[in-house]
Amino acid sequence: MTQQVKRAFKYRFYPTDGQAAELSRTFGCVRLVYNKALEERTRAWYGEQRRVSYVQSSAALTEWKKTGELAFLAEVSSVPLQQALRHLQTAFGYFFAKRAKYPRCKSRKKSRASAEYTRSAFKWRDGQLTLAKMAEPLDIRWSRPLPEGAEPTTVTVSRDSAGRWFVSLLCDDTISPAPATNAAVGLDAGITSLVTLSTGEKVANPKHERRDRARLAKAQRELSRKVKGSANREKARRKVAKVHARIADRRRDFLHKLSTRLVRENQTVVIEDLTVRNLLKNGRLARAISDAAWTDLRMMLEYKCAWYGRELVVIDRWFPSSKLCGTCGTVAAKMPLNVREWTCECGIVHDRDVNAARNILAAGLAASACGDGIRPQRESSRTGRSWVKQETRRATAGIPRL
Repeated sequence: MTQQVKRAFKYRFYPTDGQAAELSRTFGCVRLVYNKALEERTRAWYGEQRRVSYVQSSAALTEWKKTGELAFLAEVSSVPLQQALRHLQTAFGYFFAKRAKYPRCKSRKKSRASAEYTRSAFKWRDGQLTLAKMAEPLDIRWSRPLPEGAEPTTVTVSRDSAGRWFVSLLCDDTISPAPATNAAVGLDAGITSLVTLSTGEKVANPKHERRDRARLAKAQRELSRKVKGSANREKARRKVAKVHARIADRRRDFLHKLSTRLVRENQTVVIEDLTVRNLLKNGRLARAISDAAWTDLRMMLEYKCAWYGRELVVIDRWFPSSKLCGTCGTVAAKMPLNVREWTCECGIVHDRDVNAARNILAAGLAASACGDGIRPQRESSRTGRSWVKQETRRATAGIPRL
């Protein structure tokens, strides 16, 4: 059954000098309005115990434009400024719902430079996009076509730290589910192998950051020698940003291809609920874990499974997938990271990653059948064996061993 979704299509574009200057001014005004509104809200709450709504912030923006100090805010399109206030309102909504931390001010150097235009602030005609306050359409590189007959409802223009310009068009799209299949796969995330599949296949980790580490180190050394505030330092900073952008682009491309393949080939995909934030506290492995980008892979699997009618099962992070023998159900007492193969008491020799992926698949199938998550349980008083061991043996009964 087809479904209607909101889908963003991102393209690179090359602005003229006038367009670049106009967008740069808009970015600065968006950041200023966001920070000033946040400051006013913070002062009202801590000083008067009073909440400020979006309507009040919008009225304050109108008054700011009338002052001599902030009169330049009227020179750019008003829509991106209003959208900045809406984003701030959303951020406070997440904070009061305890889903996020208190909103922070946008930094000129560290924050992403972007501006959002709604339908009243741009013109879409004959495949050309013209933003408010501009006379010419943007020179967009259409790397892929928009859905047939689609018209953008929201346009977001951004500039990354490497100086590249991007435009993201939010459109309504119709997505058809992928053909049904009986295949299911379990994924064990790793560093040497990015993921190991329950089929026994190991997807090698491209290690994009490591491949460009020498180039990145050279660019960073050159940056450290430049005088702060100089034009040469800005050029050197741009070189560092380009290396980072190259790494991020290649990593994102690889993860998109991998996630698409897994979703197309399998009806059920089972993964672990990894706490990457805690894993990054390991100083020896933090760099490699960041380069693996497990969180990005999970995010891609989540929305692609939802799009194409697949089932994504996430098992509990405490499930002993690596220490559990998939044949007899015995859980090893210890399993250090340097142990890549181990022999169970029943005599079966396990590849650590393949065994973990098969256990993850078995636990995921059991969870899908029961409609509940998988957590390590204490021993059952009736059988003397843990519930996880019993469920894993039942789920793996029909799966041939490698």
